[in-house]
Amino acid sequence: MFWERFYALCCLKDTKPNRLAKEINISSGVLTKWKNGSIPNGEMLIKLADYLDCSIDYLVGRTNNPKVNR
Repeated sequence: MFWERFYALCCLKDTKPNRLAKEINISSGVLTKWKNGSIPNGEMLIKLADYLDCSIDYLVGRTNNPKVNR
């Protein structure tokens, strides 16, 4: 679920996951892990939520509202 939401939010920001990763210093290997089902750690989730302007709960599938708890 994380990858699908992350990818969709990237598209909404008119960017691609690889471009976003480069901007916030994430390796392509980490992106591959996420695509294969891994979930980022807390610090990375905060960074991603801030960049993508959404809640961490949305990224990890705890809510369907991207703005809850922000």
